Amino acid sequence: MSQFVSSPSRIPSDAAHLLHSTSSARDISTPEPTAITPGKRRQINVTKVVDVTGEKVRESFESFLEEYVEENGDGDGKIIYLQQIDNMKTYEKSTIYINYQHLLSRENGVLASAIMEQYYRFLPFLIKGLKRIIKKHAPSLLQTNILTEEENGDRVFQISFYNLPTVQRIRDVRSNKIGSLMCISGTVTRTSEVRPELYLGTFTCDLCSALIEGVEQVFKYTEPTSCPSCENQSYFTLNTEKSQFTDWQKVRIQENSNEIPTGSMPRTLDILLRGDITENCKPGDKAKFTGYEIVIPDLTQLGLPGVKPQSVKESGVTGLRNLGVRDLTYKLAFNACHASSKNEERRGQENFLTSLTDLEVSQLKEMVKDDHIYDKLVQSIAPAVFGHEVIKKGILLQLLGGVHKKTVDGINLRGDINICIVGDPSTAKSQFLKYVTGFSPRAIYTSGKASTAAGLTAAVVRDEESGEFTIEAGALMLADNGICAIDEFDKMNISDQVAIHEAMEQQTISIAKAGIHATLNARTSILAAANPISGRYNRKVGLRANLNMTAPIMSRFDLFFVILDDCNERIDTQIASHIVDLHMLQDDAIDPPYSAEQLLGYIRYAQTFKPKMTKESRDFLVARYKELREDDSQGLGRSSYRITVRQLESMIRLSEAIARANCTDEITPSFVAEAYDLLRQSIIRVEKDDIEVEPEEQISITYDKYVSIMNLIVKKIDDDGLTAEELVDWYLLQKEDELNSESEYIHERKLTFKVLKRLVKDRILMSVTEGEKVVYILHPNCSILDLYS
Repeated sequence: MSQFVSSPSRIPSDAAHLLHSTSSARDISTPEPTAITPGKRRQINVTKVVDVTGEKVRESFESFLEEYVEENGDGDGKIIYLQQIDNMKTYEKSTIYINYQHLLSRENGVLASAIMEQYYRFLPFLIKGLKRIIKKHAPSLLQTNILTEEENGDRVFQISFYNLPTVQRIRDVRSNKIGSLMCISGTVTRTSEVRPELYLGTFTCDLCSALIEGVEQVFKYTEPTSCPSCENQSYFTLNTEKSQFTDWQKVRIQENSNEIPTGSMPRTLDILLRGDITENCKPGDKAKFTGYEIVIPDLTQLGLPGVKPQSVKESGVTGLRNLGVRDLTYKLAFNACHASSKNEERRGQENFLTSLTDLEVSQLKEMVKDDHIYDKLVQSIAPAVFGHEVIKKGILLQLLGGVHKKTVDGINLRGDINICIVGDPSTAKSQFLKYVTGFSPRAIYTSGKASTAAGLTAAVVRDEESGEFTIEAGALMLADNGICAIDEFDKMNISDQVAIHEAMEQQTISIAKAGIHATLNARTSILAAANPISGRYNRKVGLRANLNMTAPIMSRFDLFFVILDDCNERIDTQIASHIVDLHMLQDDAIDPPYSAEQLLGYIRYAQTFKPKMTKESRDFLVARYKELREDDSQGLGRSSYRITVRQLESMIRLSEAIARANCTDEITPSFVAEAYDLLRQSIIRVEKDDIEVEPEEQISITYDKYVSIMNLIVKKIDDDGLTAEELVDWYLLQKEDELNSESEYIHERKLTFKVLKRLVKDRILMSVTEGEKVVYILHPNCSILDLYS
């Protein structure tokens, strides 16, 4: 009995017969009959069929394992697969990994071609050859079974092929490729738990106690067709001690977002993993799977009441009367022998450099030595978008990210940077999001209005086959260790915005539904785009008044960028020329300092650095934070949002990202100053019209000047009130150091009287007559925080 089985997902018998029928008549030989005598069973003469081509493939594969030598720089080589077999014994593994490129170099690729074209046919022979090599070089490995000891001492081994020359898309999976070796790629959306699978069943007949071994499991739990001794067809008991089990996991993948044709629904495919390759990928990974296609029936239809789980000798439609849904519910699946995730954890600097070619390393060194590397990196971000240098800086720092930290108490401090771009329509907001989605290897694009809370975080769904509840990853989980771009963020419902509070700050998603209590990782940077409430940004009110966002959500963004569509003849001419050049010359109109591949390689290298704060940078950072808090207390920053400790952490993350951009392990004060400038432009950039303090004479002052005078006067006024002369004299005394001439003194005095009248008009102050003098007191209905927020 061949040791190769494919429960519960092997190819149907007809498909297997088609594969075996591809060999010519001379490939089949018929030796003398053999007798099978299992215990008390009667003697049966069986003709043994030998696949000569399969035996030749086995012999060639054995010689490959024993003879293939990998050359090193010293001219000496080692037989890597024999060494791998020794490692399998050391680490108690049952899978050997074969580089397909090594097979191509043998026998002019004949062996590799045979394995790829008829993989299902030759796989039993490959496993048999592997066992012969193991028995020859490491016999003790055959006698050890991780799960159970068998009488014959055989152990279930697997062969994992990787590094195939071509990678197929899910849409390329068709029935004409059933049984052939191929590699497909996709995004993992759901994984099941690892369960034990009955691989080869051993049954005991309840009537005559005969032992029936090696019953292959077809799609589900399958009993023998009949007992060879007593013709019993119904009463069997599974002997778990002598049956073979293995680990089994089902993974569902979906087409990558850049592979879905316009107007088409994304395709999905179930992947079956066994043995050592289980738990090799998690939801959100862009993974590659090597294996072969299989056709399986719909288990939900097979599991209907009244259907007995037993081996069947016919398949397909048996007549027009039986032509129904149950006979046609077959679907394609993929039986994988190798799984690898493209989203590897951030590797060390040395490991990253060893994965590059000599040319890439030399280019990287030239970029690091460039004195203007930071500016050139910014110019290489979204080169098709004209201008917006500040926004490009923010996106570059978001791609680089800060340093993830963990406190002594086990609390994780996020290093990812969240950015929100606010602006008028047609200001290239969505272009930035599309660029990041296409550039970053792990990025998800979604629209706020079309996304729900479960779609962004995670959903609990019932598995259609097992009936159990499983977790299906949402956009934030799929973008783990990447960027989630959310367009039309302001159009999201408030209840959906609340769902991502935890993911934006703690970078976890907690679920308590349907008996599932789990905390999932969502280490994701969020790049959001939003439109103002009224369609165009209103400069006379603050950022919060322009956005349909709650204060908790706004505080979780590290940077806000406001894009205004102003009419400027010079800028309009440059933008129009840039757009026309893009349509005329296309790619020739864009000439960034670095290509997308160079930029991505540099970012990956820069992420290997973990910069730390120096004492000078620490003191400088504290001083800048105090300035932001002071401005906020005076009302200058109130029109944006409150300055809290989160903005301090934002400055730290931005400083770390700037240090990474310069490939250094120390954060200098200049890096902190750059981060401070970015943050200040983001949170204090609110424009107000000039204040007319005297309409008749058209005397105007800036809004900041008006707020400064107002704050000082309001602080001075007590419950008893003060006259105009007393207030003006006190104010001029505070400004004495700033007045350099008598004319400036007279102008400031006149201006302060006008401001007092404006404050009365704005109902901030109220004039009260006490005897012969007029005093100013605070207006009883005045709320400065609400009026200027």
